[in-house]
Amino acid sequence: MEAGPRNTDQDAPDTQHEAGLLSPDGPDEHDVTPEVEVELRPAPRLRIWQLAPIVMLAAVGSLMFAFPLAFEFGDGGAVVAMLGLLISCCAAGWGMMAARRVGHTWPGLPPRGSNERPDWWVIGLYVAVCTGLVALAVWRVARLR
Repeated sequence: MEAGPRNTDQDAPDTQHEAGLLSPDGPDEHDVTPEVEVELRPAPRLRIWQLAPIVMLAAVGSLMFAFPLAFEFGDGGAVVAMLGLLISCCAAGWGMMAARRVGHTWPGLPPRGSNERPDWWVIGLYVAVCTGLVALAVWRVARLR
């Protein structure tokens, strides 16, 4: 009695299976379906331990920036507001670095490692929006004095 699978075509040469005749080493070559590669690893995502410090820094920085500007705390308000703006910008940069590390990109920018060229119109829009926000923040802090 054998312990392995049996080749039924060798035992009974007149029988045929649905897939066709079996050769001694497997199915015929014309019946082979093409192989498809599938990624088995899950997509990289930001974890809670990566997001929590970024969100906390952004919240503290934005509160430090907003309260002196809203309630005008005298001479020290401008310094606290600029420090809050600095902390908010640091949190935003930290968040962008963490997102880039897991593979996220900004709209209009190609993923890392690809040979695609960035869309310069979108980059110009990003620069214009950032410049406008910084100008508004500096103008508001300068008005406190």
